[in-house]
Amino acid sequence: MEYLTNGSPRQTAGEEDSSHCFQRRVAMVSSPALSAARLTLPGVMDAEGRVDESRLRMHIFKNGGVSPSERGLAWRFLFGMYPCSSTALERPLLQEQLAIRYQVMKRKWQQFLPSAVRMHLNGTDAELVAAVRYFDQRQARVQQQALDQSEVRDRLTFLELQAQILFERDTFDHEELREAIRIIDKDVPRTNRDLSYYQGEGSGNLLVLRDILITYAAFHPEVSYAQGMNDLCSRFLEVLDSEVDTFWSFSCYMEKFSKDFRADGLHRKIELEAALLKELDPQLYTHLVTDNMESFTFCHRWLLLGFQREFEHSDALRLFEILSCDHLELISQQVDRARYQERLARKYSTEDNSQSELQAINTDFTFELFICAAILLDNRESLLRCRDDVQLIQFTSSLQGTLDLNSTLKKAEHHFYNYCKRCAWDYMNGRCSAHKSKEEDFLYQLRSLFVLK
Repeated sequence: MEYLTNGSPRQTAGEEDSSHCFQRRVAMVSSPALSAARLTLPGVMDAEGRVDESRLRMHIFKNGGVSPSERGLAWRFLFGMYPCSSTALERPLLQEQLAIRYQVMKRKWQQFLPSAVRMHLNGTDAELVAAVRYFDQRQARVQQQALDQSEVRDRLTFLELQAQILFERDTFDHEELREAIRIIDKDVPRTNRDLSYYQGEGSGNLLVLRDILITYAAFHPEVSYAQGMNDLCSRFLEVLDSEVDTFWSFSCYMEKFSKDFRADGLHRKIELEAALLKELDPQLYTHLVTDNMESFTFCHRWLLLGFQREFEHSDALRLFEILSCDHLELISQQVDRARYQERLARKYSTEDNSQSELQAINTDFTFELFICAAILLDNRESLLRCRDDVQLIQFTSSLQGTLDLNSTLKKAEHHFYNYCKRCAWDYMNGRCSAHKSKEEDFLYQLRSLFVLK
């Protein structure tokens, strides 16, 4: 059985008149009202709608995320879909441009591989069969509403022409794209359908997710598609509830983290986790790197998907935005710069510099690694009883949905602070009392950067 995943079930991509059908498609996926909405977070948005990015990130970290009512708009700034420097008047025009560019991109791969426009099912998945029906009904309603927007047709047609020129030179590898779509069509039905967002008529959102992933794979061949991206992208779709906004926000996120979906990138992250645990708890590290437990692969899913299954769903969303605000990563860089200046001051002083140099903080130790370490240390005794990878995986799988986010955050922040503090004391210990005031001042500055709950 074949089911159409976008547009009318009786027409294929490219058969409609472009200026008319394009206007309907834009309305189908954009959210113009939200582009003019305002964040009520104190001190984050000015009178013209510009966002202070550092305040936004600080607010997310200090308050443990934003409220669900503010999350959709906050994520559009946090992940870079809206420039923080844009005004409330500028964003509706940006929204139109992004919507049209996305639709040109999607239409291009649909015309290149028309057989892939339809998702092939064997008819045994009743939920996906229903999803197609709900999807088509929703599309028909939105298309009918868009017919009344003729006054914007000329502007949209001009923007569409610009987008076509922009993507004119993009080409696709037939076999690579077909292989990516084959994997996407396997993974999309495995997306967590217990979420309310995919229940009832919302099951049609699975097909929206499919289109986003294929469009991303088609225009990012250096990344394409890897297993797990469906769960990551699903977060954006659920929160933003917009096909266009999800595509651009997901794309911005992947600019920074696409390496995590490559074997070498994730291997590097696991190596860093092992190195961090060695710093925090040498005994537990030594136990976990025995012959039977040498790869730390039990942390693989945690780090790849941002602990998506380890916390209750709403808390997992909250943790994702906390990790994405990069607050402690930015702080670690500030600390490292402060300590570098301290080394320079010592280097050019006339005092005895025979003692060891100040050990540099490893800024590759991102906050998610401290979250992972906090979970491991909190379950230290159980981990010490594990004797092989099978027992490790069984134990860590038993943690799914059981962890408390607020407690884990507090412990992770504590470990991060102590790690930085210990690095400073490695150099400060043993210094003569004459330098005490200078050392205390440095520690005060270091401490003031952290906001512990």
